[in-house]
Amino acid sequence: MAFVLALLLASHGVLHLLGFLRAFDLASIPLSGRTLIPLSPRGSQVLGVGWLLAALLLFGAAALSLARPAEWWALGAVALVASQLLIVIAWPDAKAGTVINLLLLVPCLSAFGASRFFAQLETEKATLLLGADRPGMAVTQSELEPLPPPIRRWLEQAGVVGRPRPQVVHLKQRGGMRTQKDADFSSAQAEQWFRIEPPGFLWQVELQMMGLPILGRDRYQDGAGHMWITTFGLFTLVNGRGPQIDQGTALRFLGELVWFPSAALSPRIRWEPIDDRWARAHFSDRGLEVSADFEIDEKGQFLRLTARRYMGAEADAKLELWEVPATAWGRFQGVEVPTKGQVVWRLKDGDFEYYRWEITALEFDPAGPGGAPAPAEVVGRSL
Repeated sequence: MAFVLALLLASHGVLHLLGFLRAFDLASIPLSGRTLIPLSPRGSQVLGVGWLLAALLLFGAAALSLARPAEWWALGAVALVASQLLIVIAWPDAKAGTVINLLLLVPCLSAFGASRFFAQLETEKATLLLGADRPGMAVTQSELEPLPPPIRRWLEQAGVVGRPRPQVVHLKQRGGMRTQKDADFSSAQAEQWFRIEPPGFLWQVELQMMGLPILGRDRYQDGAGHMWITTFGLFTLVNGRGPQIDQGTALRFLGELVWFPSAALSPRIRWEPIDDRWARAHFSDRGLEVSADFEIDEKGQFLRLTARRYMGAEADAKLELWEVPATAWGRFQGVEVPTKGQVVWRLKDGDFEYYRWEITALEFDPAGPGGAPAPAEVVGRSL
């Protein structure tokens, strides 16, 4: 797609060169040379220089779209404005160029929106991680003794004993998402940052739905959640806040600690035994309390999480059974975590699987915001 965009920009630049060549009689161009405003020979040459400058801007935008795709839009916008001004002056001959400019305007606006979206995420990430201490104290075997047997078995299998507690976690995901039961899954790429204490996360996702680029962000911080979903990074589709979102994002943090298991020892979490495979976690943060059940097999691998979660952000949203099963496991920096699974609503009229996830990289206490998450070492079995 990037190559197609660069080719279209460069081709448009070549067309602008024709105006320059004709103005200086450097080539025989079958154009009338008419303009909306009558020009003298000198004025026609000035216009020709304008065509040359616009062509160079378009060539530069084409090169930048390949070399630095997140930044080409600024030069591209200048090139499109210059191009359209010239087209208006030379309207009788050049009016067809307006169609190309309109076509190029779409990716230009999309790139601008994405740039603005990710700039805001960088600000939010900096706020989330501000002052995070890393790493924490190493986990001791004695800390596991008071836990329910399945949770103790899980943390031992995960390998957290003797390892420092991470304070910051960075991971990458790929998967699929859909918003209706009978819809196809849209391929998704996601990245997430966690702060363990005080608890919070920032999750961003990129996908396409109905041909439109979707950029979304889920955030949990200071006991409050915020869901923000946009198209092109410009037009807000969802701007969810309120008690239902707070409960859902807090449940996400609680459930996703399977990717940093030592956080199960947090004083914010109270564990309640159920049986030899199940235990209930009660998570408290700034007056917000949520609970979820964890299933651990005999080997000590996490199998699934279930909870009652609000389905939607509306005031009349109802609590539904929400389940996150795991189907594969791997080790990152020596710690075993689930690497594949689904997110499913268990509804009265049938199951609604709306997200499939795979952890492709994860790092505990990365060296800095640009630290690269490490790939997984596959362990255990896949279901």
